[in-house]
Amino acid sequence: MLDNVTKEDYIINIQSLNHFFGSKTLKSQILFDINLSIRSSEIVIMTGPSGSGKTTLLTLIGGLRSVQEGSLKFLGQELKEVSNEELVQIRRHIGYIFQAHNLLDFLTVRQNVQMSLELHKNISNSEARSQSEAMLNAVKLGNKVDYYPSDLSGGQKQRVAIARALVSHPKLVLADEPTAALDSKTGRDVVTLMQKLAYEQNCSILMVTHDNRILDIADRIIHMEDGRLMQQVS
Repeated sequence: MLDNVTKEDYIINIQSLNHFFGSKTLKSQILFDINLSIRSSEIVIMTGPSGSGKTTLLTLIGGLRSVQEGSLKFLGQELKEVSNEELVQIRRHIGYIFQAHNLLDFLTVRQNVQMSLELHKNISNSEARSQSEAMLNAVKLGNKVDYYPSDLSGGQKQRVAIARALVSHPKLVLADEPTAALDSKTGRDVVTLMQKLAYEQNCSILMVTHDNRILDIADRIIHMEDGRLMQQVS
């Protein structure tokens, strides 16, 4: 079912989503009645103050937390109460980009990117290597495939993270503050690259950011405050 989504379908469809941390007397509500849909190839930026629930929502959409209340559908499949095996299948269609890069220092640049293909059992090691190197060429790091993360600048590390997120041709990329540790020019270069590659791969992006300098790449901007989506701006 996950491979038969048409361009007109929603990649994400969320209705009446609530989320809580803790239990019993310590139970605290973090997300309140979230309703959100994202179409194929759409770039959506989510803004809002720290602690407003943006990252929590991102991790729920990415299958990194369990849905508690409401409906969250990815490519038409309900994520609430799915098995761990089903979640693994779903994550194969999602790329993740984080502020801290999350690269493994003991692996080369190519090996870091190639890790994303290990979930895809139908891809041989030689094919995975070839695809990883091709994606690194696409992010202009083809001459650094055998380097280690410690040899790279912050912007180069983030480009490796982009290559890792996109090498498996996901349907959705989730990006959490991808430019926060970068200077203005490097941050712009990074998001422009994300935009270009996502467009070429017919991939949607949901990006959390505080960086007002990159809002213009969005098809739509949504704002979260105190666990609620307050406004959606076209």
